[in-house]
Amino acid sequence: MLKKATLAALVILVLAVGARAALRLLTRDGSGIWPMIVSSSPDYDALEAHRARQRESGPPPAPETAPAAGASAASASAASAPGAGAGNPAAPASASESSRAEGRAVATTPAAPDSKTDARPLAAAERRPAPGLWSDFRGPDRDGRSVEGPILTVWPRDGLRRLWKQPIGLGYASFVVADGRAFTIEQRRRQEVASAYDVETGRELWTNGWDGEFVESMGGDGPRATPTYHDGRVYVLGALGELRCLDARTGALIWRRDILADNGASNLSWGMSGAPLVVDDKVIVLPGGAHGKSVAAYERLTGAPVWTALDDQQAYASPMLVMLQGMRQVLIVTAKRAVGLTVEEGRLLWEYPWANYNGISVAQPLVLGNDRVFLSAGYGHGAATFEVTRSGESFVTRTVWQNTRMKNKFTSSVLHQGYIYGLDEAILACLEAATGELKWKAGRYGYGQVLLAGDHLIVLAENGDVALVRATPDRHEELARFSAISGKTWNHPAVAGGRLLVRNLREMAAFDLRADR
Repeated sequence: MLKKATLAALVILVLAVGARAALRLLTRDGSGIWPMIVSSSPDYDALEAHRARQRESGPPPAPETAPAAGASAASASAASAPGAGAGNPAAPASASESSRAEGRAVATTPAAPDSKTDARPLAAAERRPAPGLWSDFRGPDRDGRSVEGPILTVWPRDGLRRLWKQPIGLGYASFVVADGRAFTIEQRRRQEVASAYDVETGRELWTNGWDGEFVESMGGDGPRATPTYHDGRVYVLGALGELRCLDARTGALIWRRDILADNGASNLSWGMSGAPLVVDDKVIVLPGGAHGKSVAAYERLTGAPVWTALDDQQAYASPMLVMLQGMRQVLIVTAKRAVGLTVEEGRLLWEYPWANYNGISVAQPLVLGNDRVFLSAGYGHGAATFEVTRSGESFVTRTVWQNTRMKNKFTSSVLHQGYIYGLDEAILACLEAATGELKWKAGRYGYGQVLLAGDHLIVLAENGDVALVRATPDRHEELARFSAISGKTWNHPAVAGGRLLVRNLREMAAFDLRADR
């Protein structure tokens, strides 16, 4: 009996130790076996108390821009009243939309701050972003590149000067920035909430929320898709398919759709994640519906449907506007292939097979010159570059190279002077774009994010550290690193007007990145 009791005690001890070890693995910084899974939820009581103190501190800064076209003066002036933004100029096609709680835009008052073959997507050729503009996911061209000008490259020993730091709700969206305001989407209790903040102070300017709560035990809760700013409007997409067009100045609702209900689509395992793409008079989203409704374009001013295309299950990447073989097109990575579609009607131009484990493609593609595209995915899949050739109105694709040297899991790579830099799982790596040859692999940053600014990489590590790395194929050279925010950080950083903005599931912060200060 004693032996049995001793054996049972040993088994219990081993199980207990094993459970603790497993918990340590799940909560580690992602630099080893797998990404950080467990994370603590925001303290909503503290967040709400913080915003209440902001409102008590005085009136908010006056808006710098006029209301967006289509947002009436009445709706703008009413944005501070409870229930503002509840109008619906473009009535959704589906009956399920009416069961959604109406949005509410609320103006709030902030508090004082807390002390070689390079080619970009088409947008860069059409216009150079205005200073202080970071209009889309991963920047104006969705390629993870800041083109504003020089940044500070000699950082203080204790890190960049912090402008402010404060709590934020759940979610994996990044910031977009325009007219001195940073826009994002976050979870606050049982609502998805679009929010606007003053870049210099962190002051909350308005929110627009609706009932909706995406819950997922492995990836984490909350909305995923980064908003898009265009011409005085903010386009936000919740994890459950709620698409809203909001006045960027006031947060007033202009129109709304349920893209899943509109297109007969089921949600993805990890929620709607593709940032809306504004092209000409359209806003393009990826509901993943069957029967020709995998990709949907809406009229950007009214929300009226324009066209739908494809039958593919969608993945988690965002659509991009690019130029390939002299033709402007929408580049999309679905669960089984990469495709090019015409902007006008969504007609399929070409396809390239790209199927990954469970259809999980997260990384944004990179355009290499006029005719090549780089793709990457995690779960052991690796990377490939393919070429698009054109004969009249027909297009053909072929593989240029493929290997497992760059496995972007939750992150995306950047291109600089003929070399690709990105996180191969959790370790930074450099490949030659033309051949796929590995130049170096070093530096553990977990499952973080990479941004290019000039000749340097800004790496937001999974544990909330920010690192400055020289973008050179010669070697890995980390120049500086400091702790910016705490906890699991899968969100992309943003750079606008010399400010670096970062956020995760609990915190948000801004830092001074200007070279001439």
